[in-house]
Amino acid sequence: MKPVALITGANKGIGLEIAHQLGKRGYRVILGARSTERGGAAAKVLQAEGIEAESIELDVTKAESIAKLPDFIRSKFGQLDVLINNAAILLDNDGPPPSATDPQVLRDTFETNFFGVFTVTQTVLPFLCQSPAGRIVNLSSSVASSTSILDPVSPLSEVISPAYQASKTAVNALTVLLAKEPAHTTIKVNSACPGPVKTDQNPKRGLLSLEEGADTPVWLATLPADGPNGGFFNSRKPVPW
Repeated sequence: MKPVALITGANKGIGLEIAHQLGKRGYRVILGARSTERGGAAAKVLQAEGIEAESIELDVTKAESIAKLPDFIRSKFGQLDVLINNAAILLDNDGPPPSATDPQVLRDTFETNFFGVFTVTQTVLPFLCQSPAGRIVNLSSSVASSTSILDPVSPLSEVISPAYQASKTAVNALTVLLAKEPAHTTIKVNSACPGPVKTDQNPKRGLLSLEEGADTPVWLATLPADGPNGGFFNSRKPVPW
């Protein structure tokens, strides 16, 4: 059977490009999207290229939406081999310093960027445990690297997006903890920074194409048995925590 991958936030941007690249590698892909219409339209684009794609309405901030995943996966595919936690929001780009950050912005950001990742992962983990090569890829960012933030010569030290940065640092911590959980040692869990990609999120101020941004997440999703586990990567190279 062809492997199956679930990508959250996959109706456009990096998420859709990850689905496209995995589909071209023979994966059957599930596109998670908050909008049924946009998710369905994205699936049709992939289907037109011969990719086996299905969409599901998925809001990672709503427990009732996430709870529908197991039945959908079981009825449509019967398996899940890869989870790409891509869905994220950026509410404080070039925002105020932490001392002036609105607590609600912090809460809303964590709800999507961290708790969404945690809850989706926990919900579909039983399927991944049954896969001969389960892979979890959490989309993070180099601006969440504490090493880079504290390095005065790093351009990343000048970035100020406290809610976004803190949420992605928390995602990195979750990646490490999931990777070392003994019961799930057959699953490889890694964080991926796609780099400064031209997307609606930045908006369009990135330097990389969607194809370039999707490369590292796809690489981590298709790792061989001797590939890394519990790491943080950008351009297929380790990023300091």
